[in-house]
Amino acid sequence: MFNKSEIEQQVAEFLLQIKAIKLQPNNPFTWASGWKSPIYCDNRTTLSHPAIRTYIRQKLVRLIQEEFGPVACIAGVATAGIPQGVLVAQELGLPFVYVRAKPKEHGTGNLIEGDVFEGQRVLVVEDLISTGKSSLQAVEALKAIGCDVAGLVAIFTYGFDASVENFKKAGCKFATLSNYNALIEYAEKNQYISKNDVRLLEQWREDPAGWDAKLPD
Repeated sequence: MFNKSEIEQQVAEFLLQIKAIKLQPNNPFTWASGWKSPIYCDNRTTLSHPAIRTYIRQKLVRLIQEEFGPVACIAGVATAGIPQGVLVAQELGLPFVYVRAKPKEHGTGNLIEGDVFEGQRVLVVEDLISTGKSSLQAVEALKAIGCDVAGLVAIFTYGFDASVENFKKAGCKFATLSNYNALIEYAEKNQYISKNDVRLLEQWREDPAGWDAKLPD
């Protein structure tokens, strides 16, 4: 049985346990976008932990089977989606390709690396969804060569309203193993964070771009 709630909590536990996700509401991180954030997520850390890596691979496969049905090819999003996609493709016995952020600047100038064909039903694998823009660029690149993109799976999503809207506009279904709500629930229950931290984390998710301006001096 595919118990979604149980998997959300287990993945949240793993990500906190190995510090793939760090929560620092009172000492925020700065993202590349310039946003101040109480959370930092690097799911590549899971690759260094074989038992967790195996669990995530197996659950991503089950998620694909439950939500999307049969697919003919797995596509990873460069760069962090590549290793997760390879693991999933290996488990399913399917071809694998990956989509670059931009075309190669030399040689063949490929945007998509590997053999993928018009009409092929492709499932995209990503490690993390924030706004969804980079993920959807990969989806559009595959659609542009005539692929039938079944959708996208990822390990974790922040659950921003903007990402939900972006996927909706693109007509792309997505599913994740865990999410921000499950993470905060697990973190509070297991004393990674305090009730006051929960309030700050919830405020950030409501307005990530303007969150730091509302923090007390």
